[in-house]
Amino acid sequence: MKELDPFVIAAVLQEMLGAFFWPALAVTLIGTLAFVALLVRERRLAPCRLRRSLLAGILGGILALVLVIEASSSSISDGAALVDWIVMALIFTLGLVCAAVLAYTVAGWWPGPMVAPATKK
Repeated sequence: MKELDPFVIAAVLQEMLGAFFWPALAVTLIGTLAFVALLVRERRLAPCRLRRSLLAGILGGILALVLVIEASSSSISDGAALVDWIVMALIFTLGLVCAAVLAYTVAGWWPGPMVAPATKK
C-alpha cells in the first residue's frame, strides 16, 4: 500500500470492531463537537474539571487496550517486537485522550460533582 486511504482504515476498523464501530464513530464526532462548543462557551479550560477528566482518561486508556485485545486474536503477552509495544502505547494514549475529552465535555455540559464551583462576578 503506497498511500494512506481513509476508506481502507475505516474498513479495517469496522472489521475489527464490528457493530461497535458506528456508535463509537458517532460518539467521537458528537463528543468532539460538544467539546469545541464548550470551549467556545467558556473561553477557557477549567483546571479542576481537567484534572478529574484526566483521571477518567486513565480508565479509558485501559479500556481501549482491553477492547483491542478482546477484538483481536492475540494477547498482551504476544507483544514481542518494538512495534507491538509502540502500537499498544498509541492505543492506550488514544483511549486516554478520548475518554478525558468526553469526561470533560460531559462534566461541562451536565453539572455535577466534577464541575468547579461558580465564582461571583
